[in-house]
Amino acid sequence: QVHLVESGGGLVQPGGSLRLSCAASGSIFILNQMGWYRQAPGKQRELVARIDNNGFRNYADSVRGRFTDSRDNAKNTVYLQMDSLRPEETAVYYCNLNQLQDGSRYDYWGQGTQVTVSS
Repeated sequence: QVHLVESGGGLVQPGGSLRLSCAASGSIFILNQMGWYRQAPGKQRELVARIDNNGFRNYADSVRGRFTDSRDNAKNTVYLQMDSLRPEETAVYYCNLNQLQDGSRYDYWGQGTQVTVSS
């Protein structure tokens, strides 16, 4: 089993910054991707950013250049630095770990952390 714990959400003004963290524990395998998704009220969950164990990154077009994800493999922790935040980015942000286990890929999710961008 895998357990993900997020932190760092909160209220920020438009144009401000926040940094999210997600620590993974449990049965972590080396071939994995860790990342962030978000879900706004009435909308589907969408990918924000993810990074694999080799440091390869993938970003949603809407956040590229403003958000940066990074990871500490020794700590099984992933971070999301969010700059120039916009009101429409208010959502619950979920940490995700996707890894290869026994020949299949599995997804694990954190409980979510609220990010509110408002003046």
